[in-house]
Amino acid sequence: MKPTQLALVITLATACLAFIFPAKILAQKSWKDIQTVDELYRMYPELVEEMFDPFDLSYPGLERVKSAHERGEWVAAANELLTYFKGAENAPAFVRDLPAYSTTEVAEADTILQYVFTIQNVRGVVPIGTDGHRDWYYKGPNNDREWAWLSNRHSQLATVMKAYFETGNSKYARFIDEFLRDFILASMPYPAEKGTESIWRGLEVAARAKVWARLFYAMRDSEYLSDATRLLILRSLPDHAHYNRNFHGANNWLTMEISALATIAAYFPELKQSSAWLEYGIEEMVESMRDQVYPDGVQTELASHYHNVSLHNFELFKEICDHAGREMPDYFVNTIRDMYGYIAHAVRPDGHRILNNDGDRGSDRTMILAGAAKFNRPDWEYIVTNGQQGMAPAQSPSFFFPWAGHLISRNGFGQHAHWSFFDMGPWGSGHQHNDKLHLSIAAYGRDLLVDSGRFAYTGAVAEKFRPYALSSAAHNLILIDGKGQGRGPTHATEPLTDADARITDDYDFGYGRFDSFSGLEGNAAHTRSMMYVRDRFWVVVDHIEVDRPRTIEALWHWHPDCTVEVEGNVVRTNQKVGNLSIIPAADMKFQIDLIKGQEEPTIQGWYSPSYNEFSPNTTAVYKAEIPGTTTFVWLLLPSEDVGAHATASVVAYHANSVEVDIEVDGRKWALTIPWNGTQGVDVTQRVVGYEVVDRDRD
Repeated sequence: MKPTQLALVITLATACLAFIFPAKILAQKSWKDIQTVDELYRMYPELVEEMFDPFDLSYPGLERVKSAHERGEWVAAANELLTYFKGAENAPAFVRDLPAYSTTEVAEADTILQYVFTIQNVRGVVPIGTDGHRDWYYKGPNNDREWAWLSNRHSQLATVMKAYFETGNSKYARFIDEFLRDFILASMPYPAEKGTESIWRGLEVAARAKVWARLFYAMRDSEYLSDATRLLILRSLPDHAHYNRNFHGANNWLTMEISALATIAAYFPELKQSSAWLEYGIEEMVESMRDQVYPDGVQTELASHYHNVSLHNFELFKEICDHAGREMPDYFVNTIRDMYGYIAHAVRPDGHRILNNDGDRGSDRTMILAGAAKFNRPDWEYIVTNGQQGMAPAQSPSFFFPWAGHLISRNGFGQHAHWSFFDMGPWGSGHQHNDKLHLSIAAYGRDLLVDSGRFAYTGAVAEKFRPYALSSAAHNLILIDGKGQGRGPTHATEPLTDADARITDDYDFGYGRFDSFSGLEGNAAHTRSMMYVRDRFWVVVDHIEVDRPRTIEALWHWHPDCTVEVEGNVVRTNQKVGNLSIIPAADMKFQIDLIKGQEEPTIQGWYSPSYNEFSPNTTAVYKAEIPGTTTFVWLLLPSEDVGAHATASVVAYHANSVEVDIEVDGRKWALTIPWNGTQGVDVTQRVVGYEVVDRDRD
């Protein structure tokens, strides 16, 4: 063979090899190496070719995209689509000016860059899976499904993006690029069905859509967000919208999922279904608001945390519709206002919310101030700033929500004000605990009697504590023969009335009844009346109706910071500032136990202020044998420093009420407290020996 012929053969062979092997060579490359649309197309051609299907290519500005698409020039069409979005004015509020480069670092973001995520107070490292991607199904060190779910909502990306714009350090932008490319490729194919696993579940889909939409436009001009990753976001968002449109849940889930659907519809109007999605979202969100918010402004799950979740998403939906030029009905705006009103009137003196059902004891101060500014409510501002700003409310400091059945009692708005929460309402439409008639008390800047909290939903913490969290044993209630409450009605069908609760200048009064005790043989009912004599004390009357002799246990759960002691029948705290005494007003013989951090034979004496956080607390258990129907009266006496000298005695029992004398440091109150309504309530104050004033009589 001549040299020229040999050269030709070698050249042809080389060309053939180049034609045969490039896909294999490329296939050996990692997804991490993909930066351009061309590289993405070579590795995932179907992904790029199919991505145009959800887009309306006749939308103004997409002419060049449409032309390239019709010619089958997929890479060119994709590049034209990215060029279009770099100039689109869909979300001007999201677009950010690029920061000046620096090497400044943010510790919290640097931790995330190591794929170390702290989810609900639990820290874990997301491992690399066998496919080279991060294991997005990883459930954290406690094998908790919640850990995987929440890590896949991508709030950590918002933290890293914030660090990028604050510092200009490119490593944060590069991490976002790699993170999203990894996740989106690993999450494919979209299953197009309702799921419960770590990636494709409604709440995670909704949360990601909101984070990605904001990130996509905020980093529009950043060179560190690769074209491949931008295209993957545009490829995946329609799948997210499809999920939220077709598989959304109800209650607070619906508010989160439909607000995510509206986010995609409003900020990506180039998608074929955007207009229909927004129409559907408006219809569903208004109807859902009617279903899940009572006329008094309280979300029907009756859990403070989820009330706020729904409020935030209703408000977000309103902002999205404003952006899209869609006007919401007055009802929608007024209900948002009323939801703010609930948290403003229920807030503790220290700015924290009610801890009830599956809620956390988080601060509502910033949220209430935002609502006060939005709705011009200086009275809310006054409440949450302890009177330092705004204008004092014209009405009583106490407040009653008749549909929710929540009675909030207080004597003012200062940091050391008395505050209590009495639950007279239904079980709730979700995230319920068996806690009707529970009472929480705070005074003098300190939580005293508390709800035990939610602990966790899944994983090791939940396996140990979740049954306790849900039970009556974790609340300030009565157990009968060791049995707690069963389920109650999920919704109120009508509001409570003046026959159930009353707020006057001098006292608050409310009562409720529960008669379904889980696993109890025979019949029993617990009726509890609560009276707060303003500035002074609380009196609780527990009327126990039974059909046979029973053993009752009255439970009083104290905050972990409380030092608790027993003297006779009295259980009290002993702190420099902020104390409470529990004084039984009867000659009943009690066995009193202080239980703290008990694990056997049953869980008792534990407190969880937020998810996955817990510590031992003291539970005072008053145990007694009763031969039949019995009434117990408790004086709950707060004091700023050492406990006041006080006595409580029952003067007379009547068919539907009890007369009680209370004496505190030389002052005497004669009370008549009914247990079947407000009829007959009587509060008279006297100085010992002679009457001073008849404060309020019905």
